[in-house]
Amino acid sequence: MCDRRNFLLFISLFLTIATNLSAQILAERDRAKVVDDLLEERFETVLPGLMDQTGFDMWILISREYNEDPVLRTMLPATWLNARRRTILVFYRNKAQDTLEKLAVARYNVGKSITSAWDKEKEPDQWKRLMEIIEERDPAVIGLNYSKDHNIADGLDKTDHDEFMSYLPETYTSRVRSAENLAVAWIETRTASEMEIFEEMVQITHDIIAEAFSNAVVKPGTTTTTDIEWWMRQKVTDMGLETWFHPSVDIQRTSKELEGHLYSFSNRPEQEVILPGDLLHCDFGITYLRLNTDCQELAYVLKPGETEAPEFLVNALKDGNKVQDYLTANMIKGLTGNQILANALEQARSNGLIPSIYTHPLGTYGHSAGTTIGMWDAQGGVMKDDGENYPLNYNTSYAIELNTTVHIPEWERDIRVMLEEAGFYGEEGFRYVNGRQTELMLINAK
Repeated sequence: MCDRRNFLLFISLFLTIATNLSAQILAERDRAKVVDDLLEERFETVLPGLMDQTGFDMWILISREYNEDPVLRTMLPATWLNARRRTILVFYRNKAQDTLEKLAVARYNVGKSITSAWDKEKEPDQWKRLMEIIEERDPAVIGLNYSKDHNIADGLDKTDHDEFMSYLPETYTSRVRSAENLAVAWIETRTASEMEIFEEMVQITHDIIAEAFSNAVVKPGTTTTTDIEWWMRQKVTDMGLETWFHPSVDIQRTSKELEGHLYSFSNRPEQEVILPGDLLHCDFGITYLRLNTDCQELAYVLKPGETEAPEFLVNALKDGNKVQDYLTANMIKGLTGNQILANALEQARSNGLIPSIYTHPLGTYGHSAGTTIGMWDAQGGVMKDDGENYPLNYNTSYAIELNTTVHIPEWERDIRVMLEEAGFYGEEGFRYVNGRQTELMLINAK
């Protein structure tokens, strides 16, 4: 049983360290303790309920070394960087007795609570031992990780699937189901302990962006967008963290036409020199303690003599905030991503805005599993195989990612206000994990 009191004390230590950006991030041994304690808490408090809700009394995850199921990866202890040989995990839920067995058909225990259930000397065949475990417990519904609609829930490879089915007694073949709903629920569900850590991670993300978009890094007329990108990347490495994607920085200015959506992410020019009067945008996220952040924010480079951003840019940001509000107000439990998207877009458009919404689940993975609310190239709704039918659930986190197009007469062009902030949806509704940008960051001309 996870010692909750000691765990919370350790989390408190982490929070104290994390609030000071210049402080050292946890040492590897301490990180491992946090990761393992979070995992044990999830096994004890999250998994049993999810298995009951989705109707599985046995969940089997099968992976081979260096070809890991994305879900199984999240269940490995901190000292396991990969599966070993063929690793098979079996979770058996007896709801009547309120028990959850956590077994490994492997030569080793997997972490603190997943116990090895295979003695190769007694039964040399790993598959036969797995079948014995199934027959001993006689599950009503067996879940395997294959899915057309959710990539993260599709981690069982064809070879292992075929081997499993060839060994499985005929009595049980009709009991096998896709565990996609269980797998997605496991990936998307956040605990209170994880959210405490996540809030500080988002604060660190905001702090790095604030430093990147300041005169400590930007020298107008000299510094390029690529310089900032690599500064952010190096800052993360120097802090002992990781990025889950390469940062991007782009410019909108009066002399340039608005480019297509991909411009900000893949077609933008490199080494573009930053000048006074530029509107800067970044996309940036970090990875730490098996969680990921994702954030897009804006900064304005003051012209000589300016002390604040032009009112037309201040108002443009306000329009972006309004689109955020229309989206988050429509995040209602049980609605699918397509329903939320349609409602939010209709309200924003009816109030004179030109929105685009492409919000995705965020947490264990950057582009995680769960409710997908639009894609930048699918504003009419995403297709079924992108997870459209999966409903919004409590205790889930999202990258509230979107933009609105705003016409700027002073620049004789349109601009795109692109924003992204981490949010949490729980029984009390939606909240931003660590606030959101409501004012432009300012960079002095000199």
